[in-house]
Amino acid sequence: MTKKKKTKPAREELKSGEVLCDYCTAKCCRYFALPIDTPKKRRDYEFMRWYLLHDRASIFTENDTWYLLVHTTCKHLMDDHRCGIYDTRPPICREYTTDDCEYDDNWTYERYFESPEQIKEYADAVLTDEHDVCLRSPKPAALPILN
Repeated sequence: MTKKKKTKPAREELKSGEVLCDYCTAKCCRYFALPIDTPKKRRDYEFMRWYLLHDRASIFTENDTWYLLVHTTCKHLMDDHRCGIYDTRPPICREYTTDDCEYDDNWTYERYFESPEQIKEYADAVLTDEHDVCLRSPKPAALPILN
């Protein structure tokens, strides 16, 4: 007999005593994100380009804070999406709540970068270096006034 797959109810549809994690695929255990310095100079963006040259890394912003996102699964996540070391899990896991978790699938990032090319393009758009060549023609001289 096959086990019937639970359908994912909306957060507000959960009955008393039900837990979001019973319907989730443990997204919170499949990555970690670390805040990074807000880029100000081209060199800062070059470091970000370097991060994104590594497999399974991306960068996003949330409330104007920049994050390095590493897509990697916790080695203690079990096939049923439960924690294999629940009783001895680290404090960061103990303190995590489902209040604002990714369960609903309806969130987006302010900025999201998956490739070094995206970071370079963004940096080129927001930075103005004194050595950059202007793509616009110089402003023409005013025409003389004729009487």
